[in-house]
Amino acid sequence: MFNAIHLTQQDGKTLAAVKALEASALPEGDVTVDVEFSSLNYKDALAITGRGPIVRQWPMVPGIDFAGTVGESTSPEFKAGDQVILTGWGVGEGHWGGLAQQARVPASYLVAMPAGLTSRHAMAIGTAGLTAMLCVLAIERDIAPQAGEVLVTGANGGVGSFAVSLLARRGFRVVAATGRPQEAARLKALGAHEVIGRESLSAPGKPLQKERWAAVVDCVGSHTLANACAATKYGGVVAACGLAQGMDFPSTVAPFILRGVTLVGIDSVKAELPRRLEAWTQLQRTLGADETLAMTATIGLAQAIPAAQELIDGKVAGRLIVDVNA
Repeated sequence: MFNAIHLTQQDGKTLAAVKALEASALPEGDVTVDVEFSSLNYKDALAITGRGPIVRQWPMVPGIDFAGTVGESTSPEFKAGDQVILTGWGVGEGHWGGLAQQARVPASYLVAMPAGLTSRHAMAIGTAGLTAMLCVLAIERDIAPQAGEVLVTGANGGVGSFAVSLLARRGFRVVAATGRPQEAARLKALGAHEVIGRESLSAPGKPLQKERWAAVVDCVGSHTLANACAATKYGGVVAACGLAQGMDFPSTVAPFILRGVTLVGIDSVKAELPRRLEAWTQLQRTLGADETLAMTATIGLAQAIPAAQELIDGKVAGRLIVDVNA
């Protein structure tokens, strides 16, 4: 038996509860993992609250990432006792996820724990940190720190917070955009040189604006992404990884044709293994455990259910680690 957050649907409503399940209920996969830590992401919150069409089959165990120890394996890639990380691959959406004490997945979904990381540290980073590092690596392919300011939108969220910290630690001058001005001190502590209000970016703007940003990490989409592109310098790079404001992109081709701006889409869900390994290696090198854990709060499995609504309501800053055994 193991405990898990178990999602069911009744009369079109999502019901979430912590439930004891038999190991035989786990889905197919060649590796069974004893989960130690997971985390609560925005997508998890949408699934738990039923506020978004995240769950693709019922019942479901949410949790788009987890870290732990291999308990059983029929794959030559992993053996019992190996420390592993999972992020993405539709886990917590169409395949039971990590907000549970056990998980069973295909070996191809897993990454071996890099030396120097623990399960707790890995989940303090989690999908949010991985996504942020993929954005940073995309920017660094063409942009050096001396090129100028880098804008991070949605900077108080999980991905945004990590992007601010990673860029600052790697020598970039970071400007953080947020709708929560009361969090400015926190963002500056993470490394932001300047904090601006999201209202300066979230309304419709001109297709070309005064050049300011050498690069952008955008976690918001819609008008915010359009305005970020419009104010990006010649040859700049915009890494788009989120859609908190919306899926639309009300822009023109002007920034891309007249200024040679590159818009890079960042997907951490199905990122190929070499890119994942590179990102995790760079995360371990860039983020110290103490500093990373300071950006997080740890909650138990049952606490993740009410915390999901708080996350949806914008009341959570930074990352929430879930100790699934607490």
